[in-house]
Amino acid sequence: MYLSRVEIDTDNRQKIKDLVNLAAYHNWVEQSFPEEIAVGERRRHLWRIDQLNGRQYLLVLSENQPDKDKLLRYGKGEVTIKDYDHLLSSLHEGQVLQFRLTANPTRTVSEPGSKQGRVFPHVTVEQQSKWLADRAPKAGFQLEFAESEDDESQNSSSFKIVSRDWPILSNRKSRRVKLSRVSYEGILRITDVEQFRQTLMNGIGREKAFGMGLMTVIPVASR
Repeated sequence: MYLSRVEIDTDNRQKIKDLVNLAAYHNWVEQSFPEEIAVGERRRHLWRIDQLNGRQYLLVLSENQPDKDKLLRYGKGEVTIKDYDHLLSSLHEGQVLQFRLTANPTRTVSEPGSKQGRVFPHVTVEQQSKWLADRAPKAGFQLEFAESEDDESQNSSSFKIVSRDWPILSNRKSRRVKLSRVSYEGILRITDVEQFRQTLMNGIGREKAFGMGLMTVIPVASR
């Protein structure tokens, strides 16, 4: 697998005028894999938008390498592509990692006559934090807690919500559809390495085609 990153050219309004909603970003990502389009074998591409030092970056996780020229359509500078398999193979149970995740926290409510139920977004920080904590065990990790000599600080969560917003998915036929988008950062410990690899490769939660679900990790000093 490959993890690609390109800076979005936000200074060029004319260049990025098409990026009006999440569907436009989705199309940008999909068009960056012309070989898949040519053979009619579309693979899942996880992606998200990161903010760093006042700049915006598009981050894409994919089975195949994207076309750099296509990925630069709304970007600038150079496209960075890293072999993600090396990181995946280096993971092990008990390993402590720093993570970042952008997700769409939701809950499903059963309704009479409906097999799938109705999906509602979580809207409060408490609900959104609990959503991630509840999914951690099945995703192959546990959320670590801050170490401190202060007993009260020891009970504070090691992850936090760093941004929350409601980007537009589409506005077709004058109907504006918005999605809840939440970004988390923090520390985790791997409890099931095989399941955790699947989490990194397949994402967490709903709306993965529209910039949600991608978790990235980097090692931290052992404890």
